[in-house]
Amino acid sequence: MTTTLHKSISLAEFLKLPETKPASEFIDGHRIYQKPMPQGKHSRLQLKLCNAINQIAEEQEIALAFPELRCTFGGRSIVPDVSVFAWERIPFDANGEIENTFGIYPDWTIEILSPEQNTTKVIINILHCLKHSTRLGWLIDPDERLLLVFLPGQQPIEMTGDEVLPILEFLQLNLTVMQVFAWLKSTKINS
Repeated sequence: MTTTLHKSISLAEFLKLPETKPASEFIDGHRIYQKPMPQGKHSRLQLKLCNAINQIAEEQEIALAFPELRCTFGGRSIVPDVSVFAWERIPFDANGEIENTFGIYPDWTIEILSPEQNTTKVIINILHCLKHSTRLGWLIDPDERLLLVFLPGQQPIEMTGDEVLPILEFLQLNLTVMQVFAWLKSTKINS
């Protein structure tokens, strides 16, 4: 759902509004977009991606993957389905705990299309991230069983089947498109 405001509000004013469920995003001073409620395929892929990344990166303090984390930068406040941050860029407070607010871009942004979600809006958010120094973007389309990869300064790359997906160079993770979509099946079927 997109809400067009009759009166423009600032990003600071938007950030003072109560959080919505699902999350709302602030796009350009006159549009607030509420993300669709995640459904089964979306939630499963989001969980498995975060787990796969964190399993290899968290203990060694290489990176962290966060589900539905608000990232505010470049005049927008967006909530990617998965945001990955290199460890040295994660904001920690004086107690060594992760900050609640992230006023920075993710190193890697992952969006998973939900039924009836606006694909253009999702791509625009990925492009916004790349414009502000994000190094990798993925758009996962469960219905089409394809993944679009976005790299700075390049055209999107369509990936399907057993193609190995590009990952940030500091992560030792080998995934194919087929493996990502296999997560949607029962683990009993995959055994």
